[in-house]
Amino acid sequence: MKPSTDSHLSRDHSPDARALQARGVALTALGVLLISPDALLLRLADVDDGPLVFWRGLLTAIGFALILLLTQRGGPAQRFASALARMRGCGRTGLWVALLFTGSTLGFVLANQYTRAGNVLIILAASPLFAALMSRLWLGERQPRHVWGAILVSLAGITLLVMDEAGSGSLTGNLLALGCSLSLAGNFTLCRTRPGLDMSPMLTLSGLLTALCGLLACTWLAVSGVGEGVGEGAGEGAAEGLESVLTQLWPSHSDDFAQRAGWLVLLCLVLSPLGFTLIQRGPLYLPSAEVALLMLLESVFGILWVWWVLDESLTLRGWVGGAMVLGAMLIKSLIDRRLRHLQATRASSADASAGGN
Repeated sequence: MKPSTDSHLSRDHSPDARALQARGVALTALGVLLISPDALLLRLADVDDGPLVFWRGLLTAIGFALILLLTQRGGPAQRFASALARMRGCGRTGLWVALLFTGSTLGFVLANQYTRAGNVLIILAASPLFAALMSRLWLGERQPRHVWGAILVSLAGITLLVMDEAGSGSLTGNLLALGCSLSLAGNFTLCRTRPGLDMSPMLTLSGLLTALCGLLACTWLAVSGVGEGVGEGAGEGAAEGLESVLTQLWPSHSDDFAQRAGWLVLLCLVLSPLGFTLIQRGPLYLPSAEVALLMLLESVFGILWVWWVLDESLTLRGWVGGAMVLGAMLIKSLIDRRLRHLQATRASSADASAGGN
């Protein structure tokens, strides 16, 4: 891999390059805000592991597919053909992106099932460090000192923000969250190896793979006869096994089934597809570590959502941690803006001097 082809935005300080970087920040930040209620809605839905993974994958796949089709031109047949062409254009890199995004989805969803949200968020917050290291090792991208400083301060702030919850999680949940963080960082870094190529069409494939994982989990529970609501005769025949799978996936006997299904539809069919489509486009305009740094906002707002809706109040230490994260992001943005202004001024002066000669 040639780092020079991927770091052109960081060296090009023309007005067009600055506009592209600003677009990357706007797209990523908006995407993060859309997915920030993720942990809250997963709690409100209160669905078992297998069905949750299945519906999360299937509904997000439908949402991603609709977004992909609506952004194409022409009639239905032309839109479908164009969408397939865009997916094929992603090549093998796109397949790896889909697999990594599937891994991050599985890790996040299941980690929230086995440990408290604070544990997941603090481990997920390490993704900027992983992304910066991966970009340094694979792409040769050098991160400015203030970016590293912002990452470290943000991690310290999130540590304070969730410290009250950090000791209550299971090892399984923490490992799943670590896998999510690594997959997310790898996904952003891999996208940087194909500059200018939009990998968001592959999110549809990722949703289908996630749904397949959930379906396999429900099938295994049906065959083994240990799934909730599975009768004693499950696994004795194909009909019983199929009925067991359907019962797990569609527990309509539940009193609050409609409300829980509504939370899943809102999260998986609307917020997640829109949010992650925007986030997936971030690496087109920004280094992967900066995209992952903006993802830290999900941790802050995610906990604030839970506090606001479920009345899980923060301590003074938690508020201090949130202020550290937002303060680090603000200071970093101001430094970036100042540096770009100085570099643009120097470039203009150099061009003027060259023109005078």
